Amino acid sequence: MIFPNMAVADVERAKQFFSALGFSFNPQFTDHNAACMVVNELACVMLLKAEFFRTFTTRTPVDTRTHLESLIAIELESRDAVDAMVKTALANGGQSAMPPQDHGFMYQHSFLDPDGHQWEPFYMDPSHVQPMS
Repeated sequence: MIFPNMAVADVERAKQFFSALGFSFNPQFTDHNAACMVVNELACVMLLKAEFFRTFTTRTPVDTRTHLESLIAIELESRDAVDAMVKTALANGGQSAMPPQDHGFMYQHSFLDPDGHQWEPFYMDPSHVQPMS
């Protein structure tokens, strides 16, 4: 499993935003300092209150209002699902990050969540995916 950790200003606001996008939360690892957002059976994202996030590092976290720390790509089941997620994100406080991009075998779009993290939902045509060895 993988558990990326992200600093958020307000855990409840982050939960509301991502709930609107269809994500659920594992209550076992969710409290006033953190929310464990379930992406799928192999991935969760820990949304940590900024002050709590800082206790896990000696380095200075980036200011996501002006800097990008990473791009979070998430595969969806169709192009329509990609567009629907971006539309829902924008309707719930997100911002547009980049215009949609159609690469033929892959379609992607992106948005910034209310804390400035850039998400890139994408759809990849399964006929173009080679098995990993």
